[in-house]
Amino acid sequence: MPGASCARRGRGERRGRLGSGGSFWRRRSLGGGGGSSFRPDLRYRDAPVTTPYASEAFLHQILGKAQAAQASDIHLRVGQPPGARVAGDIVYFRAEPLQPEDTEAVARLVLARRPKILATLGSLREVDVSYEIEGLGRFRVHVYLQRGTVALVLRVIPSQIPSFDALGVPPAARALADEGRGLVLVVGAAGQGKTTTLASMLAHIVQTYPKHVVTLEDPVEFVHGEGRATVSQREVGSDTESFASGAHAALRQDPNVLLVGEIRDAATMEVVLQAAEAGHLVLSSLPTPDVGRTIGRLLSMSPQPEETRERLRACLRGIVAQRLSPRPEGGGLVLVSEVLVGDELRASL
Repeated sequence: MPGASCARRGRGERRGRLGSGGSFWRRRSLGGGGGSSFRPDLRYRDAPVTTPYASEAFLHQILGKAQAAQASDIHLRVGQPPGARVAGDIVYFRAEPLQPEDTEAVARLVLARRPKILATLGSLREVDVSYEIEGLGRFRVHVYLQRGTVALVLRVIPSQIPSFDALGVPPAARALADEGRGLVLVVGAAGQGKTTTLASMLAHIVQTYPKHVVTLEDPVEFVHGEGRATVSQREVGSDTESFASGAHAALRQDPNVLLVGEIRDAATMEVVLQAAEAGHLVLSSLPTPDVGRTIGRLLSMSPQPEETRERLRACLRGIVAQRLSPRPEGGGLVLVSEVLVGDELRASL
């Protein structure tokens, strides 16, 4: 049957052209003269191969084009051309489908400064790291296996931390950054801007208050400069073993404010609650879509849910549940937030 071998693309995926200019990034034509300068040798699975993706300059061209198109993420997966998420949709570069040696070459580039992780690439299942390019910016990189081959998703991190106004953070959520103590949660599904909102809250604190801020991130995404506050940014995997162990150690680092990138398990939740109860302001996140399911997730992590409920009543200052929605008039995404504080929050517990 004609076309029977063609798979239907999922919702939000379309094959298209990214950026501007002529036909670009076909490996046979890149670099002129056959592109030989972009074909360094690479040893892959005991066999020497040649791929332009082993060139950092070639990778930087792809990332630069994606940024110029205001992409939020770049997808590199075997069997498809490089893709990028632009205004919520996946579009694909006009290039040849990636081969296993291409994605492994990119993984080696982004892991080059982490030799311990790079040494385990052959047995690696997934890992998060940051990748910085001078003059281009920072990226959060997730390296993972799919169908036995290496794949990557690179999230673009803005060079400047967006302000509350730029993000559209509502006043009730902004006020939570001025709390002196307690627990503040920013929640939402993956890719809904939780990290950016937390970074904006933290930037407000750094510029406003003479405090010591300790962050635990996986990986470090936004880099906070010095303001009135001093900032110690620690990355899980390189600076500390886990969120739980890093949060426990942070209590001995004289913090006023503690940011824990995500509450992933009961051990992390326990240390977060201890820090909030001890008088620190703790900012964190959960991958839950709304306030109700956030509370349910926290209670389900605890071996003593009723005791945890009472502790949350005492120290939880607010929950910001958010998602990014397409603008009705088109042209990007807009932040939609649900903020629960005060009596309404306590009643929900």
